[in-house]
Amino acid sequence: MKVYHGNYMEIRMIDLSLGRPNRDFGIGFYVTKLQEQAQAWADRKGEDKHTKGIVTEFIFDEYVWEDTELKLLRFENYTESWLNFVVKNRLNRSRKQAHDFDIVEGPVADDAVTVRVNDYIRGDISKQDFLEELKFRKPTHQICFSTTASLQALEYTDSRPEWNIERMGNEIIRQIMRDKNRDEIEAIDIFFTSKTFTALADKFTGLYLKSWQDIYEMLKRELLHI
Repeated sequence: MKVYHGNYMEIRMIDLSLGRPNRDFGIGFYVTKLQEQAQAWADRKGEDKHTKGIVTEFIFDEYVWEDTELKLLRFENYTESWLNFVVKNRLNRSRKQAHDFDIVEGPVADDAVTVRVNDYIRGDISKQDFLEELKFRKPTHQICFSTTASLQALEYTDSRPEWNIERMGNEIIRQIMRDKNRDEIEAIDIFFTSKTFTALADKFTGLYLKSWQDIYEMLKRELLHI
């Protein structure tokens, strides 16, 4: 899955020591699957630094959610457990992480929500009323990578066709192995002898700009007619 990080500069190497406390999900490196949201973050960061903001694209390996070695937390939407977790992190004033999760995913406490979070912390609004308000919020999204181990699921990407084609091919071959119960050699043969790969390898088709999932769907449709 493509994810995005908005900042005042391009981020190729992630340094977790630069993460700031008092964030929704604690200290870490934050991305979103919503490009528009990342661009808004970039615009704000760029304005603060008197420069143009930049959105850096990464590839997030969603299979990490099946990883039993990492400690993972996901919030599908604004819930009481999300609110409790955000408040705990927002109240943490130290550089020590307030939780022990490797990756946390969920909605964002944007400016308007942050104001209400602070109101809740002060006791100016009840938890029930706050959660009722959140039901009408526009969908937002963020993933926080809190540990070095978690960064293995995140890979910097660029616009070079060769790099994208190779990366996408690796993902598709692994998926063929899973779906078709084939070994690696068989999966490689299926993919590289397909018309789908021929089209992908042709830079002028622009298919390398799509997600690997889209290309895999093309391959599946092709295989149905073989």
